[in-house]
Amino acid sequence: MTETVIAPRYITYVPLTDLRPAPRNPKRHALELIIDSIRMHGLVETPVADERTSRVLHGHGRREALIELQTRGAQPPDGVLLDNDGGWLIPLLRGWSSRDDAEAEALAIKLSRLPGEGGWDPREFAAVLEDLATGDALLFDSLAISHDEIDQMLRQADPETLPGGLREDEPATLHLPDDDNELTPDDAGRATHSTCPACGHTFTNGR
Repeated sequence: MTETVIAPRYITYVPLTDLRPAPRNPKRHALELIIDSIRMHGLVETPVADERTSRVLHGHGRREALIELQTRGAQPPDGVLLDNDGGWLIPLLRGWSSRDDAEAEALAIKLSRLPGEGGWDPREFAAVLEDLATGDALLFDSLAISHDEIDQMLRQADPETLPGGLREDEPATLHLPDDDNELTPDDAGRATHSTCPACGHTFTNGR
């Protein structure tokens, strides 16, 4: 006899219009970057619901991005379904209930804040950037990593562990994708390269 297991967490598809935002959400969102990511990769990370309030606990940026995409007349991205009337159906993680508003808001902050608290391993980060920069310029550009962030990361890395290593007569160079197109508005004032002040390791950008 097979035992029936009731999943404490489960994903169900709900109308996008049914996703009600939390009354207070202090998290800001880079909406266009989220939109670009969803367009490129589909909807991968699902919003999370609070069963007690029937509101979005986590995923407000994705909710806003999907609403904006639908408003612009875009086709449903991968991971989004259509109902019989053409409305968008969104995967939603359900099954968790807060005790009260205080716990709901505390967890909402943790879900947004904690993933970034660990930071990045500078050596591994540089290695991944190297592979993306040389292997797929489009994917590299989609990361939207500023040169200031690259500089900060390089300052934390051991020069000998960075991609390309070090030569005695010249610094190692991580070549970023070249782009022969004209500058876009977002490129104005962007540095052409980022150099580690400690080791001389240079990220070269064709833009």
